[in-house]
Amino acid sequence: MENKYITVAQLTRYIKYKIDNDVNLEEVYLKGEISNFKAHSRGHFYFTLKDEESRIAAIMFASSAKNVKFMPQDGMKVLVKGKISVYPANGTYQIYVNEMLEDGLGNLYIAFEQLKKRLGEEGLFNPEHKKPIPKIPERIGVVTAPTGAAIRDITSTIKRRWPYAKVYLFPALVQGDGAKESITKKIKQADDYNLDVLIVGRGGGSIEDLWAFNEEMVARAIYNAKTPIISAVGHEVDFTIADFVSDMRAPTPTGAAEMSVPNKSDVERLLMQINARLIKDMNSYVEIRKNKLSEIMNHHIFKDPMNMVEIKEEKFSNLLDKLKYNITSLYKSRETEYIKLKESIIFKKPLSILDNDKNNFNLIVTKLDTLSPLKTIKRGYSITKKDGKVLTSVKGVNKKDKLEVEVSDGNINVEVI
Repeated sequence: MENKYITVAQLTRYIKYKIDNDVNLEEVYLKGEISNFKAHSRGHFYFTLKDEESRIAAIMFASSAKNVKFMPQDGMKVLVKGKISVYPANGTYQIYVNEMLEDGLGNLYIAFEQLKKRLGEEGLFNPEHKKPIPKIPERIGVVTAPTGAAIRDITSTIKRRWPYAKVYLFPALVQGDGAKESITKKIKQADDYNLDVLIVGRGGGSIEDLWAFNEEMVARAIYNAKTPIISAVGHEVDFTIADFVSDMRAPTPTGAAEMSVPNKSDVERLLMQINARLIKDMNSYVEIRKNKLSEIMNHHIFKDPMNMVEIKEEKFSNLLDKLKYNITSLYKSRETEYIKLKESIIFKKPLSILDNDKNNFNLIVTKLDTLSPLKTIKRGYSITKKDGKVLTSVKGVNKKDKLEVEVSDGNINVEVI
């Protein structure tokens, strides 16, 4: 009879085996409310997930808990994914959670992250596409609801800081059905209005309230606009796709108004400083010019201007005298050369020069004739050549060599024997 009884541990192991091998329990999606939440020092989350009728123990180990983008707390409604198993120590079944999202926000958050990633990869958020916001705009557009705190805050802030700018309201639905189409239409309309800057936004609210500013068509309308756009959606902690694609992001609508215009008192103060510097610089410039003028007026040229004329006149007289002297000297020199040339023998006896040159020529010809080798040959001498070269020695002459002997009236060919 005792063989029919099993231990509690055996039963627990059997139940754990059954549950662990049930494919329907390997990946379970649950939604419920958190209670008895405890964050362990090692990073694990321990809590109970409950609804109106039941509850289940839950554990989320640190490896999964580190990916949760919010801090869970009692009373929070969540969506979890995990595996059902049995904890052998107390025999209770529980869910081992590996993913957790806030209920109601989870799907929106996923859609937000997916669109943000896709548009970011397309380059819609890149800094090189950002247009600069004008320092002193004259025409400011606002796309927002026609009633509510946002438009009042924007207009009152601009009027207080820079009353010279003109504000144009482009009323739009900012939440609910048709909001994304309305915002997109008003952005495109405002972009054709020759504005200096455009503010697009609304006051605070839940993520559902702000969701129109997370729509792709609104993001692309902002990106394609020629007008610089400042996004002003919700509060400082709220971020939307419109914030990432706009040329500048403001934490609040009031902040957008402050970013869009300068502060009148700051500009007045700056102008006063510039005016003071201009006056100082002009006074300094005038003083420098006065000193320069005084220096010029005290120059000796102005005190005794005739002195400068007399100096120039004296210099001119010296140059004129020198010019006259040089002309006279040159004339006399050429006159002397002319007289010498006129008195030379060339002009007096030109034929005597020709006779003298003829005698010199005949003398040179006679000397050349005396030195001519032909004269020597006529006196009985001869010139012996080998291969066209004159022989001056018996060296280099061999038997059977052909030689050429030149005499006064011809050449004789001989052979050495």
